[in-house]
Amino acid sequence: VFFSGSIYEMFGNECSLSTGEVIKVIGFKINKLIASICENNEVSRVSAKVELPLNFPGLYKVVADKTPYVNIEEITRKVFIGPTRFGHPCFYSPEDIILKNFTVKHGEQIIFNSVEEVNGTLAVNCDVVRNNRCHSLLLPLSQEGKFYECEDEQIYTLKEIAEWKIPKCRNRIVKLSNTLQMWGSFNPLPENFDGCLILTPVYEVQAVMKFRKDIVHILSDLDVEVKDITDCYDINSFLHPLSLEDVFERTSKEFPMVAEIMEGPSGSPKPYNFLHTGKEIIIYKKHQATRILASEIRSDSPKRHFLIPMTYKGKFKRRPREFPTAYDLEIARSEKEQLHVVATKAFDSPHKELFCVSVGDQFLAQQRQTSEVLYEERKKVLDVFACEQILSNTYKKVLLPMYMEGGFVEVIHDKKQYQLSEICKEFRLPFNVKVSVRDLSIAEDVLAAVPGLRFEEEITDSYLLISSTSSPTESWEIPVYRLNMSVHLLSKRVQTFVPPATRTIVEEISEEQYYMVRRYENQTLHPPPRPPKKPT
Repeated sequence: VFFSGSIYEMFGNECSLSTGEVIKVIGFKINKLIASICENNEVSRVSAKVELPLNFPGLYKVVADKTPYVNIEEITRKVFIGPTRFGHPCFYSPEDIILKNFTVKHGEQIIFNSVEEVNGTLAVNCDVVRNNRCHSLLLPLSQEGKFYECEDEQIYTLKEIAEWKIPKCRNRIVKLSNTLQMWGSFNPLPENFDGCLILTPVYEVQAVMKFRKDIVHILSDLDVEVKDITDCYDINSFLHPLSLEDVFERTSKEFPMVAEIMEGPSGSPKPYNFLHTGKEIIIYKKHQATRILASEIRSDSPKRHFLIPMTYKGKFKRRPREFPTAYDLEIARSEKEQLHVVATKAFDSPHKELFCVSVGDQFLAQQRQTSEVLYEERKKVLDVFACEQILSNTYKKVLLPMYMEGGFVEVIHDKKQYQLSEICKEFRLPFNVKVSVRDLSIAEDVLAAVPGLRFEEEITDSYLLISSTSSPTESWEIPVYRLNMSVHLLSKRVQTFVPPATRTIVEEISEEQYYMVRRYENQTLHPPPRPPKKPT
């Protein structure tokens, strides 16, 4: 019960709470974080407390909670477990867990996937990887013991930690892994800080009201007295807000659908500025689409980053690649064309059998092999890279040590203009290019103004295909995991199931989003082998 006629403003939404107002609470969300700064990484020594917004820049490592959970039911209540890539927490037990058909050994990592009902009993569907084999098992919520969090090697933004990695009724300790950019003119953290932070969340209540079509945000410390009337009220009379992730999880048979935007993307980034509150849209389908992750070539930072769709109609010309070691030449060489490079850094070989490089020397890359060298009056076999040195009238076969810390720049003889699909088919990424013919189907081709682009890797991402109900002449692909937006479904029928022509979007992403995209894509890839070390 709130005093009649009282008005407060939150996030630009003016909201009147009157006595007798009925509010449907749809969720809880962390609004900001109170960070306790730990001296010398000692959690017991706190030097100061600062307030951090969720968009505070940087990447953080989560420190495993040393306080155990006493049963599986406590974990399901306090830790997020779900179908997204964040929703698979890992725990271990210091004691063996003996089940009917399987025994989890003490210290083994248990991956929590989902909560399911089996024969009328709630249980957690888990995986245990043993000897490169994945074993699936069910842990009942009544399973007792001591369950500790496993160390998490991933890095996260502060927003991701707030949404997925802070258990209910607990704090979270994080360690700063990488600062991505300066925080304006004022940074609340100490200069050159690389210690630990104890994060304490401050929540807000997300709610809908009967005669409003937007989501109301109420800070949890607002002095309001309320009464729970859930059991005696028809909650179906309220709107049901859905995030883009909620829509994406619906079955393909439920598409297409008409929806009204309840909360548009914050800041309305181009080209999504037409997605404002109250706008009606048609969501035709969900699908996975391929993008090329590209970064601006420049020596200073910050670099710009882009996600380029395969439908991009511009053309590219090749730009020279740079190779810091002979090992990188081995990785970059291909059977299709011979790699021609110029040395940009001198190198003196400690072995007379191997070549000494001078700045300006030109080479044609050949292949990796081994060679015997004399080392401290003993013969030793080294990994080397065979090249042909280009002289004025001839070629000379030379061997470069794989550990060689030199520098090479590619010499480009290919003047051809390539479509994006041709580059992906004919060359190995990463690959350097420049736009030679801009995409004329785009009003403003942001790639055309970039002096050089490095195609880093091909990624697959989740999208919804949408159009406006007022002018359904073109459709757009909107990213599910990079656009914060809430909608509610309308009971209107869609006139046509076939979406109109899809408009190509080159999406410019922030540096934090760039790190996140690369992290998720590389989770399934093995890291490349490390180059050989220089002998001491």
